Amino acid sequence: MLAVLVAGVLAFAAAGIAHAPDTALAQTTDGAPSVLTTRVDGPITPVIADHLADLLEDAAAEDHEALVVLLDTPGGGLDPTRAIVQGFLDAPVPVVVYVSPQGADAGSAGTFITYAAHVAAMAPATTIGAATPVGLEGEEVGDKIVNNTVAFAEAIAEERGRDQQFAADSVRDGRSITAAVAVEEGAVDLEATSLTGLLDEIDGTEVEIRGSSVELATAGASIVERDLSGTRAILQLLANPNLAFIFMTLGTLGILYEIANPGMGLGGIVGAICLVLLMFSLAVLPVAWAGVALLLLAAAMFIAELFMPGVGVGAAGGTLALLLGGVFLFQAPTGLAMDWWVIVPTAIVAFLLSVAAGRLVARAHQGRSRVASDYTLGRSVVVERAAEGRPRGQIDGTWWRLRPSADDVVLRDGERYVVVDRDNLDLIVAPEGSAIPANEE
Repeated sequence: MLAVLVAGVLAFAAAGIAHAPDTALAQTTDGAPSVLTTRVDGPITPVIADHLADLLEDAAAEDHEALVVLLDTPGGGLDPTRAIVQGFLDAPVPVVVYVSPQGADAGSAGTFITYAAHVAAMAPATTIGAATPVGLEGEEVGDKIVNNTVAFAEAIAEERGRDQQFAADSVRDGRSITAAVAVEEGAVDLEATSLTGLLDEIDGTEVEIRGSSVELATAGASIVERDLSGTRAILQLLANPNLAFIFMTLGTLGILYEIANPGMGLGGIVGAICLVLLMFSLAVLPVAWAGVALLLLAAAMFIAELFMPGVGVGAAGGTLALLLGGVFLFQAPTGLAMDWWVIVPTAIVAFLLSVAAGRLVARAHQGRSRVASDYTLGRSVVVERAAEGRPRGQIDGTWWRLRPSADDVVLRDGERYVVVDRDNLDLIVAPEGSAIPANEE
C-alpha cells in the first residue's frame, strides 16, 4: 500500500511537470524587434526570483526590447518578492508585467511585482491587491511591520508613478480591485485582451532604464518564450504546500515500516528521500511553525503505535495531529493554503497504514521464535547487574539480556544459571539442573 501511495505522488509530480509551460523559442527575423516572455504561475519562491534575475540578464544580452512577465500568483514569500522588486527597479531592459489570463490574480506578493514593472497591464476579469502582511502563524502583525510594508509599497508606486493610495490600502486594509478599476485609479497602466495587443499598444512608450530614457519598439515584435528550465520546474513543483504535506506523511510512513520490518531497506530509503524533499519544500515556503510542530507530533505518535500495537491510540492521535498540522502549516492570508482533498485522504491513509504496521509488530511478537535449537541452549551463564534491575550475562564474549524462566525464579548477581530458551536478544535462564525443552516445529 505504501508503494501505491509513492506511485501516486510520483504521478502527481509528473503531471505537474507535464502541464507546466513548455520552453519554446520563437524564431526571429534578423533585425526585427523581439521580446523575451515568461509565465509565472503559483507561489513566489526563491526559484522564481532566481529565474527572473537570469531572464533580465538574458534579455539584455540578447538585445530584446523588453522582458514580459505573464503573472498569475496568489502570493508568496517576502524575501523573494523583495529580490524580484529590486531586480525590476534596476533592470537593464524594460520590464512589462501582464496579469493574465482572464481570471488571473496578482495577489499579495504579485501586487508589489506588478507595481515594480516599467509597464503594468492586466487582462479583463483579473484582480490585484490584498497585500496585507501576516505573521508566521497567519495572525495579524504589529503596526511596525505593517507600516514598513506600506512604505515599501508606496516607494515602489512613487518610483513608477503609480497610485500610492491603492498601494497603501492593499497593505493596510487588504484591498483588492479589478483590472478596470486598477486602470481608472492609476494602479496599472492599461488593460489588454491579449499579449500581441498589449505589445502593439505600448509601442512607442518611453520608460526610464538606469537613468536613461528608452522608447519601446514592440509593435509586431517576435515573442521569445523562455519558461522555467527542467531543474527549476521540478524545484518549483516541490515548492507546493500539498506536496510538502504528502512528503511529510510518506517520510514518516517509510520510517515506520522500516522499524516494523527491519532489514528490508525499502521503507527507510523511501522515507529518507521524502524527508529530504520535505526539507526543501519547507525551506522555500513560508510555513507556520505551529503546523510543523503538529506534524512532528504526528510522526512521533505514529511511531508510538509500533510500541503499543493493536490499541490504535498512537495511530488515532497521529492522525488528529496530522489533520491539524495540515490546517496550520500554511496560512491562506499568505496566498498559500492546503487543499482539503489532500489533507483528509492523506490522513486516512496514514491512519490505516500505521495501524497495519502496528499489527505487523504485534504479530511478530506473538509469533516470536521459541525454538530450542540455539548454540546458547544448555550453556551456563553467571548473572550480573540483577540488583540494578538489568540482569545480563556473557557467553563466548557476547553480552545477553537475561530473563527468568518462571515467576518464582529469582536472578541474583554472581549465581550461575542455565539457558533453557531464547527470545530474540533475551536469554531465558533457569537454575542449573533444569530441563531444556525439546525442539518445536
